[in-house]
Amino acid sequence: MVDTAVRKSVLSGRHGGSATVRLTPAPAASRVALRAPAESLKALSSALGVTVPAAPKTSGRKGGRAALWLGPDEWLVIDESGADLMGALTKSGALHSATDVSHRNVAIIVSGPGAEATISAGCPQDLSLEIFPVGACSRTLFGKAEIVLLRTEDDTFRVECWRSFADFVFGLLAEGAEDAAH
Repeated sequence: MVDTAVRKSVLSGRHGGSATVRLTPAPAASRVALRAPAESLKALSSALGVTVPAAPKTSGRKGGRAALWLGPDEWLVIDESGADLMGALTKSGALHSATDVSHRNVAIIVSGPGAEATISAGCPQDLSLEIFPVGACSRTLFGKAEIVLLRTEDDTFRVECWRSFADFVFGLLAEGAEDAAH
């Protein structure tokens, strides 16, 4: 048995929002930064049990696992059960590069009827349902921090950010939530 360091989330115990928005730290998850050529996607999708998408601004989701398209050959794979993504990818037999970034990122769930307005307070992207539907994702800016944004439901988003920016992102989301309530 290998001893593994368990890191407490920088957002432990933090909750916020307003009458129209809830801000909740997402549970710990496994995350992998994945790079691969197009011809590897079928094998990688099979190994992960979720479609690794080839189209911009899309995601493949199944159960608690998601593969988010970030660039022509780049994805962020998230597993909410903490599964061994690196092991699954190793068994794929496909050409790829994978880096475990589980401890680099944290996520904040922004939910409620004011979720879109809350994120729009710091994000320059059009987040309307017509332009950014359920399942859409992108790497973008939120204030001065880079985030990965995934719309999981009509009124729910997952905001992924680096641990070092978590307090800033949470604080800016809290301000946006207050504004969205007015």
